[in-house]
Amino acid sequence: MTVGPVQPSGVAASARIPARRTPAIGLLRDEYDYVICGSGTSGSVVARRLAEIPEVSVLLLEAGGSDEVESVRNPLIWYTNLGSERDWGFVAEPDIHVNGRSMPMSMGKVLGGGSSINVMVWARGHQTDWDYFADQTGDAAWNYESTLETYRSIENWQGQRDAMRRGSGGLLFVQPPPNPNPVAAAMLKAAARNGIATFADHNGAMMEGAGGAALANILVRDDKRSSVFRSYVGPVLTEGNLTILTHATVTRVLLEGARCVGVEYIVDGKIAAVRSREETVLSLGALNTPKVLMQSGIGDANLLEPHHIAVAQHLPGVGKNLQDHVMVSGCIWEYKTPTTPRNNVGESTFFWKSQPALAEPDIQAFLAEIPIATPEAQTGYDMAAHSWSLLPGLVRPKSKGEVILSGPAPTDPMRIRTNALSEPDDLKALVRGVEICRDIGNDIAMEDFRCREVMPGNLQGAPLENFVRNAASTVWHMCGTAKMGRDDMSVVDGQLRVYGIDRLRIADASVLPRVPTGNTQAPCVIVGERLGKLLTSGR
Repeated sequence: MTVGPVQPSGVAASARIPARRTPAIGLLRDEYDYVICGSGTSGSVVARRLAEIPEVSVLLLEAGGSDEVESVRNPLIWYTNLGSERDWGFVAEPDIHVNGRSMPMSMGKVLGGGSSINVMVWARGHQTDWDYFADQTGDAAWNYESTLETYRSIENWQGQRDAMRRGSGGLLFVQPPPNPNPVAAAMLKAAARNGIATFADHNGAMMEGAGGAALANILVRDDKRSSVFRSYVGPVLTEGNLTILTHATVTRVLLEGARCVGVEYIVDGKIAAVRSREETVLSLGALNTPKVLMQSGIGDANLLEPHHIAVAQHLPGVGKNLQDHVMVSGCIWEYKTPTTPRNNVGESTFFWKSQPALAEPDIQAFLAEIPIATPEAQTGYDMAAHSWSLLPGLVRPKSKGEVILSGPAPTDPMRIRTNALSEPDDLKALVRGVEICRDIGNDIAMEDFRCREVMPGNLQGAPLENFVRNAASTVWHMCGTAKMGRDDMSVVDGQLRVYGIDRLRIADASVLPRVPTGNTQAPCVIVGERLGKLLTSGR
């Protein structure tokens, strides 16, 4: 892979998905109790928890349109959303550390955000991630014990029973892939033969120690994507106190002194504004949230003043600390007999250590039942259409990038500097990840599914490092650009309040001090649940 109708523009929804016979934009209120910007994973959770209180009015703004399209609902073709109208289409600046390439940085622009276009993996993060977040914030509510309690309460787990770690009856239908492709099971056998322990559960005990291999937890139900938006927001739309406005792009927060009183947004090419009586929540993702903050005068004064943006609050950490999981798209084998992908196309995974001395895994790989490779990595190889991939990625990267403004206008594109693989340890770990994947892919346990290794072959030294730089790509797990913490580079505190600005909070991956060990969807639900509890606990 080189790699139904959309909701009409400017339509507000308060009862259905998608809404077509609901109030027109002119009938929107001028003021709501809460305004939530972004219907992605965290924003959907916050909207649900607030909407459960009948007397509270909530407006949920979304820049994209309806999720009632086949590419969203059908888990087998999730990748067709990349580069479509449901993708913001961000592209990083050329980077010497990936051989001068500009990496595409896809992000969901649709009801449900990333949870509507992602690979539907439910990865809860390693125990040490949550204890680290608690340490950084000084707030025990972020630690693993507290987070585990939340996970148990929100999950409707369909796999092997584990009363200590897994819950049932919650909002989120989570299961191992039903009737998985045999190639996924073969990968687990090959991993075991190469010293990686296998587990019945991708989460649970496996993510409390050195790692392991398992079938992935996925958010798929009855062969359809079960997005966080559908699971959380869908059931409360009939309550009447939640309004959703699509095709509404938030441009800045409205400030009266040091108090946030609402947001400005663009819909149908026109500028509009809405006020919040209680609080405003930014859930725009790790690229758009810092942009809106900076356009509102919240950020590094030294970077805002050249764009003639009046500084409302000097927060030098806005846009800094950009982290992502970088994977190698290019470890590919041709099928001996072509097989049809199943479920989410990526049903098995392993977490492991690039060096035995490490305390926790720093590498994660997925088996994809289709070929996935960057155009640059494919050069010089005889590609095969019917192939499968092993995709090793960094889950503990040391390299950090940044997001900065190119101009003061909402239409001015952001400058995204990933600095991917700028730290030598990251390149070394990812090279080791390729070697581990080649050992597994070429193992005897995979022989029934392997006609030949397509790429990279037995490269070593500098040629292998060059291949890794050419094959490096994002896993769409951008984090950290408005991190929570207590140091000078922190943007929000442990209760997700923006420092120096009253009644403004952030709930998305940008607040995570470091990128979690594994896919970010589940941690973003925890962020939403944490803010939902904070906003509703006093009512």
